[in-house]
Amino acid sequence: MSEGRYNVRRATCNVQRSLLLLLLIFFAAPLHAAPVRQPTVEDLTLGTSAQGRPITALRIGNGPIKLVIIGNTHGAPEANTHTLATMLADHFRANPHEVPPAVRLYIIPTINPDGLALGTRFNARGVDLNRNMNTNFDACPDNDWRVTVFGAYGIVSDTGGPYPDSEVESRLVRSFLLDAWGAIFLHSAAGNVFPAFCDHAPSIEMAQTYATASGYRYTRVWEQYIITGGMHDWAASLGIAAIIPELLTGTEPEFAQNLAGIQAVLAAAEKLLPAPEDHVEHGIVVPAILWRFWKMHGGDDLFGPPLMPAVVEEGVIRQIFERAVLELHPEWADTPYLVQVTPLGRTCSPPVGAALRNDCTPPGCRRFTETPYAIRGAFAAYWERYGGLHTFGFPLSDEKVAYAANGQQRAQQVFERAVLILNDDGNVSLAPLGWAFLVRERSLAPTAAHQVR
Repeated sequence: MSEGRYNVRRATCNVQRSLLLLLLIFFAAPLHAAPVRQPTVEDLTLGTSAQGRPITALRIGNGPIKLVIIGNTHGAPEANTHTLATMLADHFRANPHEVPPAVRLYIIPTINPDGLALGTRFNARGVDLNRNMNTNFDACPDNDWRVTVFGAYGIVSDTGGPYPDSEVESRLVRSFLLDAWGAIFLHSAAGNVFPAFCDHAPSIEMAQTYATASGYRYTRVWEQYIITGGMHDWAASLGIAAIIPELLTGTEPEFAQNLAGIQAVLAAAEKLLPAPEDHVEHGIVVPAILWRFWKMHGGDDLFGPPLMPAVVEEGVIRQIFERAVLELHPEWADTPYLVQVTPLGRTCSPPVGAALRNDCTPPGCRRFTETPYAIRGAFAAYWERYGGLHTFGFPLSDEKVAYAANGQQRAQQVFERAVLILNDDGNVSLAPLGWAFLVRERSLAPTAAHQVR
């Protein structure tokens, strides 16, 4: 790729044009005199719970503004929010015209089907899903994720999960809200509406709008105790307007009140809900959705800083970071594959020499039917914690000692999308595959012709 081509493409990466590009690709609609389309009504299966129960959503509408309603985070004790979300889905299925043309509304009746079936507040692994999100991104340390948390009635327990976003249901929320503008998390029972804990003006304004229309009390923060690892705080830290309406009772769906609140938010959606924003990191613009993916997976700590502005190639927005290349595929909206890590590991030669270990005893070791190679110990723990298959892919080699980019010999293992390296301090990090990719691309680019003077 020539330097000239890079210079031309850099102009596509400012805030206004990258957002416009996303909207155009997503909805392929002209911005003037477009014929009125009938609102889309579509049933989606987003994934499965820890025990394999389906997690579904109803989509209504075609607009660019993505608003998501999530019910039943706390399983059986808040089953009335599942009933409410189901009734809301039935209502909008029958009345799709109530969703404004600029909005796509999604209703997820339950994000915790295991808790609902098992009669518990927690998921099947005993984790409180509304204490499991990575809320360490905002400026408020009080709500940061932790293992020991306050739960119902102020009971303290070690139910925050082993690490942030550890649960399959939490990761489903994380991927589905990647391109959201607003999120409403239904809970019970207190009879109030509150926004994200850290000051986020769009969340505050949406909570006030919902409370006024529903008749519930607006409360700036949850007054009983500090919620750590909450879904609403996680969402707001990424720029998503996020609120929690607490139903007054723990038994009734309170449909009329909540329908009124949602209708008020829908009517003011273009004013209330902020579009995803591009961000500048290390002096380089990162397009909004790529930035959210980069940030929620660890940012600099995992992928490293951006090395150059994003480019657009055949409808895919691609950006090189120090340790990875991230790709936005608009055709994969509403799936976990909207943003993908380029499989640069497939271009790496496997380290030579004998495998360091051949034993494979669970739970410290994991095998796959798709590959003869296993992952063990520190590599297995790192692989699982930071995204597993979606982030790193399958292993393509055994764990072996080889020269790393710094010239030192290190234990390392090649995966489809990354190379994991074990450092002297026992911590795992990613090899700088993005940097190597950029160097290789530029070294293969045609050189500029000599000028004749």
